[in-house]
Amino acid sequence: MKKYLTVKNISSIAVLGALGAVLMLFDFPIAIAPSFYKLDLGDLPCLIGAFALGPVPALFIQIIKILIKLMLKPTSTAFVGEMAAFIFSSVYCVTAAFIYQRNKSKSKAIKAMVIASIAMVIAATLGNYLFIIPAYVRMYNMPLEAIISMGSAIFPAVHDKLSFVLCCVMPFNLIKAIIVDILTLLLYKRISPILK
Repeated sequence: MKKYLTVKNISSIAVLGALGAVLMLFDFPIAIAPSFYKLDLGDLPCLIGAFALGPVPALFIQIIKILIKLMLKPTSTAFVGEMAAFIFSSVYCVTAAFIYQRNKSKSKAIKAMVIASIAMVIAATLGNYLFIIPAYVRMYNMPLEAIISMGSAIFPAVHDKLSFVLCCVMPFNLIKAIIVDILTLLLYKRISPILK
């Protein structure tokens, strides 16, 4: 733990967490999911930090990102959205860091991002099916049918909660991961010397 929490790493973690929080504020809906699913690039600094600093700092970057985001823009989801973002993003970044730390090369980075993206998509799909959607239904007293109808307006194949997460939630998270992966590939070599 000590090797991860040097003064230099702590300052890098703080800067990357703050940058991730700011990027979370610039969220936007995409056409393949209902508008309450919003895409942001808050995972980009965390993935770069995960590769440069390792899995433990990646987890701290996620914690700082969520805490600062909550200070800048209070929750509108009774913390369900923030908790989901923390869990799914942590799965993504920490998984990538563990794989990449074993052999740092461009091919290993690509492999790490592919595996981490798949892990995050699975976690987000299962998490939405089992916890997130039921939590929204309970908290907002919104019928599950209303959420499903939002999905069926986009994809006629959506007719229940399972088809909703498979047609809307899964591709949404896959697109987010692919965008962050590509940006990380383009930016990592330029930014990593500063972090190291």
